Amino acid sequence: MAEQKGKTVGCVRVGIGGWSFAPWRGTFYPKGLPQHKELSFAAAKLTTIEINSTFYRLQSPESFRKWSDAAPDGFVFSVKGHQRATHAKDPSDSGDAIRWFLGSGVLLLGEKLGPILWQFPPFKRFDEAGIAKFLGQLPRQVEGLTIRHAVEVRHMSFATPSFVRLLNDFNVTAVFSDSEKYPSIADLTGDIVYARLQRGDDALPAAYPPEELDAWAARAKLWAKGGAPKDLPLVDAAAKRKPRPRDVFIYFIHEGKLRAPAAAMALIERLS
Repeated sequence: MAEQKGKTVGCVRVGIGGWSFAPWRGTFYPKGLPQHKELSFAAAKLTTIEINSTFYRLQSPESFRKWSDAAPDGFVFSVKGHQRATHAKDPSDSGDAIRWFLGSGVLLLGEKLGPILWQFPPFKRFDEAGIAKFLGQLPRQVEGLTIRHAVEVRHMSFATPSFVRLLNDFNVTAVFSDSEKYPSIADLTGDIVYARLQRGDDALPAAYPPEELDAWAARAKLWAKGGAPKDLPLVDAAAKRKPRPRDVFIYFIHEGKLRAPAAAMALIERLS
């Protein structure tokens, strides 16, 4: 199992971005599997999936109901927030877009709703006052559901202790992007850990060398216990924070996409 449950450890969930990708048919999905059964197949093999189509357009309430029904109990989706909220010129204008998105049917995932991922564009620079306004508009509770938020930034100006402190103030998670292009912020903020691993290689059977998967398994276990891996960069290294268990969400995404499901399953096996 990729979940670790108890009073002193969080749950670790591992998955991929989306589930509809033609090259996975015959490699991850069995040949001849009907497309409408792909989600249920993927959800049986993995423990989470990041729904990223929601970044570009709203999905129907019926789609969220269908996706929830296709996944087994204990499975959790993360959902990428719509770009209307993250690409607003004035962050104070994001509140309406955030409410519009959360009211679109996302909540119909129910207990299978995991974190909401808010991904800023590469051209968006860190502006302390503006980002504070954005974070302040993220709701903690909507219609009785607890909402956990994670923010992924793509401009190096965010690699500053001021940004990390804001995230702590608003209890929002910094997404750790294992990427050559974007900031890799491993500071523990918010109630969860959210990692997007983007250095995969389709030439490898599981996208990453075995020793790197071993290392990610060790990091995931440490994160779940509340620790911070010493080999990952901290932006606010001087900050002293009390360790506490966190749920961990890890996604193999972007580079090495063909082998991403194999990578996720290999990591799940290491966590069992």
